[in-house]
Amino acid sequence: MICELCPRKCRVERSQERFGYCGVGELPKIARAALHFDEEPPISGTGGAGTIFFSGCNLRCVFCQNYAISAEDTGKVVTPYQLSEEYRKLEAIGAQNIEFVTPSHYIEAILKSLEYYQPRLPLIWNSSGYDSVESLRQLDGIIDIYLPDFKYSDNALAKRLSNCGDYVETAIAAIGEMIRQQPETVIENGVMKRGVIIRHLVLPSHTKNSIGVLEIIKKKYGTRAAVSLMAQYFPAGKAEEYPDINRKLTKREYHKVLDSFFDLGLDGFAQELDSSDKKYVPEWNYK
Repeated sequence: MICELCPRKCRVERSQERFGYCGVGELPKIARAALHFDEEPPISGTGGAGTIFFSGCNLRCVFCQNYAISAEDTGKVVTPYQLSEEYRKLEAIGAQNIEFVTPSHYIEAILKSLEYYQPRLPLIWNSSGYDSVESLRQLDGIIDIYLPDFKYSDNALAKRLSNCGDYVETAIAAIGEMIRQQPETVIENGVMKRGVIIRHLVLPSHTKNSIGVLEIIKKKYGTRAAVSLMAQYFPAGKAEEYPDINRKLTKREYHKVLDSFFDLGLDGFAQELDSSDKKYVPEWNYK
């Protein structure tokens, strides 16, 4: 495949011998497939989200808490059929949904897997927000819940920390498409069935960036999507090479952003500062 799935359009002929900018070949590579209880309350529910963590990524976030799978050679290659069998297993053990985590570079394989088995559960697209609108349109009518990040309001910062100088405009367009597809939030018995939740991770030293993200969300989307404000940052990946982010958030920093969240009248969720702990990073133990 000559790959143009993500906004980078690297046009690499991805195979099992040749990798795209995302660092992986054509077939899906999985690092974990299991119940996950640490998502937003309506995502995890009581039974847990049925998360499938994919390896590789089209960003290069130096602080990535999943660095072992996003940038290193962790995970196992599977076929679309084998991927579909994971849906069956997760459904059988009581998953509330099937959640694709960092899936943007595997759209074609995921669509093929759904031809083998269509779960009777909501499907969640959990991405970095750096998605192609053209690719997202292939998911219209298939994905029930979108769970994108909105990382940056400053392209210079995005370039420096994620090697992505067009992040802001790309994420605005991608999330707009997600909301077009799922404009209504539906929650039944405490479990989300449809809708969009926009996540934002607050970075130390960069409260201006975070407040800018919240302002963009309010200006572009109003309250059509919930917002999940995340305080779980801790130095990971290559963060030690960047002094401004080589520490945890302070209480003052987080509350400054949280005040903006409330002042803008946004709906959603806010993590506690004690969520900043390595113990919440899953084990990458897919066999």
